Amino acid sequence: MTLSGAVVVVTGGASGIGAALARRFAAEGARAVVVADLDAAGAEAVAGGLDCPVRLGVGLDVADEEQVAALAARVAEQLGPIDLYCSNAGVAGSPGLGTDQDWARAFGVNVLAHLYVARHVVPAMVARGSGHLLITASAAGLLAEADLAAYSVTKHGSVALAEWLAIQHAEAGVGFSCLCPQAVNTPMLARAPGESTTRAAGAALEPEQVCDSVIEALAAGRFLILPHAAVHEYERQRAADRDRWLSGVRRLRARARGASTATD
Repeated sequence: MTLSGAVVVVTGGASGIGAALARRFAAEGARAVVVADLDAAGAEAVAGGLDCPVRLGVGLDVADEEQVAALAARVAEQLGPIDLYCSNAGVAGSPGLGTDQDWARAFGVNVLAHLYVARHVVPAMVARGSGHLLITASAAGLLAEADLAAYSVTKHGSVALAEWLAIQHAEAGVGFSCLCPQAVNTPMLARAPGESTTRAAGAALEPEQVCDSVIEALAAGRFLILPHAAVHEYERQRAADRDRWLSGVRRLRARARGASTATD
């Protein structure tokens, strides 16, 4: 993936990883960067600060297929073919099993949003034999999130969809990546409670450090992007002995709850 002169779309771009990616892509020489977010004003603010020839901030509900299709058509018509689409928006949801509304929103944003990109962006890439789709999942999609059931399940779905797309279009000249960070200092992590197992699992990275991993992986053409190196080992341990791994996660969850109680 060559960023110089590229047309890039970043969803969930008003803050966190998305905002950092938009800034980094502009710095790497992208010709146009479109920042899309449910928070339209935030997207416009991030876009306004980008250092690239063309920058655009737009409101977008990624769980609305018509909006995704309309944005794809608008970008193609006004700016040219999309070279890199970062389907980055995500939601955490409520603790525990959550409500039906939590599940519907998590499924819409964490899974269906990527499906809509596959329907309305990827075909044009396949037709011309170039382009790249980056799906932001989570380490929870490879392992588990011990506190948020809807988040954990839907992030597994986003990893599976990214893999399926990479298998389907391997010979078409289109690239696919799946970004799976653990804790990152974003507004989503800031809203996590003190007993969060994600907080307890290890030090949080800054969004800019995640961007370093993304740029490296895009240049190498690598599918799986793991900003936290330990996640690779955790995934290996999970596959090697599932019962032992589950016991380890239960202990981590207990430590997180104990640490939170001690500081209350």
